[in-house]
Amino acid sequence: MRGLILILACACIRPLAAQQPDTGVTTTLQVTLDEAVRRALDVQPAMVQARGDQSNSGAAKRSAWGAFLPSINASGSATRSNQPFRIQGDTTTYPPAYTFSGGFTASLDVFAGFRRIANLRASSANLDAADAGAVNQRFQVTLLTKQVFYNALATEELVHVAESQVKRAEQQLRISIQKLHAGSATRSDSLRSTVDYGNARIALLQAQADLANAQANLGRQIGVDQAVRAVPDTLQPLLPDTAILRAAALESAPQVEQADASARAARAEVLSARSQYWPSFNVSYSNTRTGTDNPSLPLLGNYKESFQWRFGLSWTLFNGFSREQQQVSASVARDVAEARTADTRRQVNASLTQQIAALGTSYEQIDIARSNVAAATEDVRVQQERYRVGAGTILDLLTSQASLTQAQTDLVQARFNYLIARAQLEALLGRSL
Repeated sequence: MRGLILILACACIRPLAAQQPDTGVTTTLQVTLDEAVRRALDVQPAMVQARGDQSNSGAAKRSAWGAFLPSINASGSATRSNQPFRIQGDTTTYPPAYTFSGGFTASLDVFAGFRRIANLRASSANLDAADAGAVNQRFQVTLLTKQVFYNALATEELVHVAESQVKRAEQQLRISIQKLHAGSATRSDSLRSTVDYGNARIALLQAQADLANAQANLGRQIGVDQAVRAVPDTLQPLLPDTAILRAAALESAPQVEQADASARAARAEVLSARSQYWPSFNVSYSNTRTGTDNPSLPLLGNYKESFQWRFGLSWTLFNGFSREQQQVSASVARDVAEARTADTRRQVNASLTQQIAALGTSYEQIDIARSNVAAATEDVRVQQERYRVGAGTILDLLTSQASLTQAQTDLVQARFNYLIARAQLEALLGRSL
């Protein structure tokens, strides 16, 4: 009996710091939620790609506008030959010398079968789709960052819960040893307390490992090569008014706007394909100057001028049904885009219903979890006193302590489930609540 008491006493008295590693990973960088989101938006590849799509779409729209402007080319050359030569339009034979020439050409499509107008509409719609896609991607990255950030916060709080569990188990082990030494408890009570203490230490080690992983993931999300500690906000946001969200979501949600813009671009592509049935009219002007004297830049005014106007008309009457094939392809793409737009609206509507329900449920769960923690804390206090005076069993006390640990864990999860549900609703709406 004395040997058993000595072993249990050594296991209990040994400092906790010597039995387990530090809580969490030592980090030098701490970030708030706003800073984490800002960093993530700067480094996440999906966001970089979305901004690149915006730039490409903007360049495509400028190119569509440029199709209404004339094409201008300028040229110049210097030639040296060992043979006599003549200049076009001149009968004089010149000895071998340098020949200088310069030219200017301008060309304009006066009419292209409404193709340029259709391309401009398509490029404008594609730019709108890229803008909506960038907004949607920004909120998706923000959602993912918030999830990683909140997971780091929740995991750190779960480490504190595990630490409290270890302290309660250690205290209970001390009490059981004292009661065993005094002869008022059985050997089974001390053994059960020892097992419970060991299980609490294992749970703490697992919580610390989870915290290290969560902080490392947060560091990766914001673009740093180290673990990052999440700094919690002091206040928890209130439940937003969801009564007016549905109409706004169906009209201005980034997913809906992107799908609608893609459908408009597809309809414009149909008009562009139809432009092949129209004739095209082109006008061009060219001006060249050639001479042997040193050039008088920039207009080469000392050289003989030669210019030409050209007016062209082109009309494809038949090209082996290639126009018809392109027309069918464009029409099919339009029908698919319109169907996707309608399906996206239904998807957003269904997701909104789900997210609003999840938001309200998680908010109510917070109050329930807080009440459970208060009740479980009082129950543990009562059971400790009953066990101390011999009116309760060790099994009752251990059960109460396990219930308290579970209630504290549920409270942590409920709080951060609410924050994540709120972030998911913001990502769906494309705006902050």
